[in-house]
Amino acid sequence: MLEQRIQQHFFDSADLKYQAAESLTGPIARAVDVLATAVSNGHKILICGNGGSAADSQHLAAELVGRFERERPELAALALTTDTSALTAVANDYGFDHVFSKQVRALGLPGDVLVAFSTSGNSSSIVEAIRAAQARDMSVVALTGRTGGRVAGLLREVDVHIAVPHDRTARIQEVHLLTLHCLCDGLDWVLMGEPESSE
Repeated sequence: MLEQRIQQHFFDSADLKYQAAESLTGPIARAVDVLATAVSNGHKILICGNGGSAADSQHLAAELVGRFERERPELAALALTTDTSALTAVANDYGFDHVFSKQVRALGLPGDVLVAFSTSGNSSSIVEAIRAAQARDMSVVALTGRTGGRVAGLLREVDVHIAVPHDRTARIQEVHLLTLHCLCDGLDWVLMGEPESSE
């Protein structure tokens, strides 16, 4: 029974990825364009999320600053989830809702991009971060699930919404992981062209 349960996770994850491929390809491509335009013009990418989405934020920042699958110049990216002193000070003094928005206001400049992860789309800290980014004239790439929750209602035409069509957090996060790899691969392709053949 346990092995069947494990196998079902694989099947469910694969099924969702197949289903989501058509609806998410366009938004992911738009997000790549937004990110590529920013870094090509000397701007940076700020990234945030809570819990598992905090891990996704750090994962994406690491791939951009370091590399994905090809050598390339470093890209300016910062996960807003990593400075425990700033996070705890802001949470203690202003409330957890402001842990990312304060950093966005401190670090974000016009032309920068905020990449915000929220599986429900209802996280108050993500909502506040998006509001702060928009006030700074930054573009927003939002990765959510379901219908996008409160986040969906905040996004402008210049922003990008990548909403995984599912209700289960684990499945949404699995597609978010694939999406961040698509973003990295897409950026490399836009910035550097086709990889050289290994033959």
